[in-house]
Amino acid sequence: MAEGLAAVPSTELLEWPKKDKRRFLHAVYRVGDLDRTIKFYTECFGMKLLRKRDIPEEKYSNAFLGFGPEVSHFVVELTYNYGVTSYDIGTGFGHFAIATPDVYKMVEDIRAKGGNITREPGPVKGGSTVIAFVKDPDGYVFELIQRASTPEPLCQVMLRVGDLYRSVKFYEKALGMKLVKKVDRPEYKYSIAMMGYAEELETIVLELTYNYGVTEYTKGNAYAQVAISTDDVYKSGEVVEHVIQELGGKVTRKPGPIPGINTKITSFLDPDGWKTVLVDNEDFLKELNQAE
Repeated sequence: MAEGLAAVPSTELLEWPKKDKRRFLHAVYRVGDLDRTIKFYTECFGMKLLRKRDIPEEKYSNAFLGFGPEVSHFVVELTYNYGVTSYDIGTGFGHFAIATPDVYKMVEDIRAKGGNITREPGPVKGGSTVIAFVKDPDGYVFELIQRASTPEPLCQVMLRVGDLYRSVKFYEKALGMKLVKKVDRPEYKYSIAMMGYAEELETIVLELTYNYGVTEYTKGNAYAQVAISTDDVYKSGEVVEHVIQELGGKVTRKPGPIPGINTKITSFLDPDGWKTVLVDNEDFLKELNQAE
């Protein structure tokens, strides 16, 4: 493997992420009370509980929630570790975002159910888009964004990074994402880059935020990773190794099947330490069929 990595990779290999069939599958994070979070997401956000599984031998449970089936929509994968009731979200994780036709009405409903509104609905600074912010029972922040319609209501994962240019290049080269929007706000001392596989209003995007002069953040132990599908875990993993050599990061799991489940995955950290898991497309669909 060392000799292979020393060689210059083929153009065909480096172009693979852009040709691969990829989409965001889910965001994984830890919660202190699974039933409490399920109740909040279904009643306040209007999500559906898609599936739930308990792994007593590993002492954890999972719940998958979203606005549509996993085969076509981005969803959240909540993890409850037996006996752990709280986590440190850290300073690096920003928020998730939900698009809704009426932010004012959604905030009213959330408030009526005892939800924590941290920013009242209203236009963004210097713009016209209506937004609000709420916190879930574990302290995760959700931005509510007013949109007349959207195919993907669960529409953003915001992460803070220490070098925006480096991060954009990493996600373009390692994961085949497009820079769909870039905004620089010097008056507020931050810049953002939206990265995804389609335009911002059509799909889920990673919102990478750079705050001027801040190069490092704490990760905490709450937010875990995003999962993205691929037609070839091994080929994708090879590309990632080359990009990590150039831009930084770390492979945390070499490509191969997960024992017991046999779904092929590979996982890695970006230059800021944010984790991504690449999941084999066919294996993921088999896993969903078995769960039904």
